[in-house]
Amino acid sequence: MCIEIVPLGDCAITITFGNRIDERLHQQIQQFLHLFRRSKVVGVFESVPAYTSISIFYDPTIITYSQLEKEVFSTYKFALETPQIDSIVYKIPVYYGGTTGPDLRFIADYNKMSEQEVINLHANKEYLIHMIGFVPGFPYLGGLSPKIASPRLEKPRPKIAAGSVGIGGKQTGIYPAEVPSGWRIIGITPLRLFDIENENPSLLSAGNYVTFQPVVYEEFLSLKERVATKKYEILTYKKGG
Repeated sequence: MCIEIVPLGDCAITITFGNRIDERLHQQIQQFLHLFRRSKVVGVFESVPAYTSISIFYDPTIITYSQLEKEVFSTYKFALETPQIDSIVYKIPVYYGGTTGPDLRFIADYNKMSEQEVINLHANKEYLIHMIGFVPGFPYLGGLSPKIASPRLEKPRPKIAAGSVGIGGKQTGIYPAEVPSGWRIIGITPLRLFDIENENPSLLSAGNYVTFQPVVYEEFLSLKERVATKKYEILTYKKGG
């Protein structure tokens, strides 16, 4: 595989690693990103990953396009020779159904199965976090079972609760804030996915994974209280461990 570098305006470039969205390509992107950020290239102020590419923003008065291009190819070569970084899996507790999961019944009916079968197919599997975006802290997740894929709402809701877990087409995700949504909402997590007061505001990060853990309503309320008082720390484990 060889990368392609093209200008993005006069102060950014886009590095394309391939044209297919898959886990192997994503890990190559994350490996490159980890090493490039660690090198702290003078003049570069931001690097943003996407499904198959990375955009790097720089100050052309400090580093030229050709200099940055050399840095990119050097890092890329180093990444190919360096062992892959370890990924972690975040355990996300979710209360499914009820008033906070109003579309669980629709998804069950649409896919001709029970609500519990929908929950079983959605929970307890590892979803790759491709990138964070849309709103701060929102994870784009890969790996939803096609058996529970469902159409979006014909008319989006003007607002859903922070922590809502939804399915839209062949994707699933978690909403970190009260925002409009056209996705089918199946549950809610008590965790805060984005907190500006933290050193790292986004709870999740691209290149890692999440797994949804079903909880009963009483446990959801208890966890919500612990999160509010900052007495809860998200549980994780090493991917493949």
